[in-house]
Amino acid sequence: MDLHLSGKVAVVTGASKGIGLAVTQALAAEGVNVVAAARGITGPLTDLAPRVHPVSVDLTTADGPASAVEEAVSRFGGLDLLVNNVGAVHPRLGGLRSVTDDDWIRGLTINFLAAVRTTRAALPHLVERGNASIVAVSSVNAFLPDPTIIDYCAAKAALTNFCKSLSKEVGPRGVRVNTVSPGPVSTPLWLGDDGVASTLAEATGGEPEDIARIAAAQSATGRFSLPQEVADLVLLLASDRTANVTGSDFVIDGGLVQTL
Repeated sequence: MDLHLSGKVAVVTGASKGIGLAVTQALAAEGVNVVAAARGITGPLTDLAPRVHPVSVDLTTADGPASAVEEAVSRFGGLDLLVNNVGAVHPRLGGLRSVTDDDWIRGLTINFLAAVRTTRAALPHLVERGNASIVAVSSVNAFLPDPTIIDYCAAKAALTNFCKSLSKEVGPRGVRVNTVSPGPVSTPLWLGDDGVASTLAEATGGEPEDIARIAAAQSATGRFSLPQEVADLVLLLASDRTANVTGSDFVIDGGLVQTL
């Protein structure tokens, strides 16, 4: 299926690994010019040049997100697509009282405020272009609360609500806004040395492989989603193949969430 994305310009945040890298690779394969924003620039990103232009930026700062947008407009002459993907999670087993103000600020900044800031900077350019799209990577934890990641759940719920609200404002101006909510995905966020599985294993005296296996077994498919599968969904929503879809959330979790 031709997604009609060739020649468009995109910004992807958190693009150095996991879902962000998969989205960047998929967009490049479709002929999209991508500014890939991340704190660290990895080999897989530089390998995608010249279609992909990596930008080293701290997206948790007040002006970092805007600098990524400005780089895209300066280098490629405009902006058609924004993928707000950057995020992080750190399980805490000590209950609410163990989550400090600094923890809350960090969690809300990287999982919510970074997307707000990037969107605010990108919006004039997206409106100018018309037929533009914003896709945010949220999480099933936006509506599947988990006390061990309470700050992450709250931030993702805010992100999903923000995107729904924004879709009503900018839809008449030619900008669609949707969210994708993955369950567990085979990425460093879950499976890396400092990922969820390792953190929980260290706290409980178990093995990361067992933690991941138990989490996967809770899905109907019995496995984690692959980053490429999430990327495919993101690209479909970014394309004009879904031209009348906005303000919607799309779950990709292998059947983990059992409610309607």
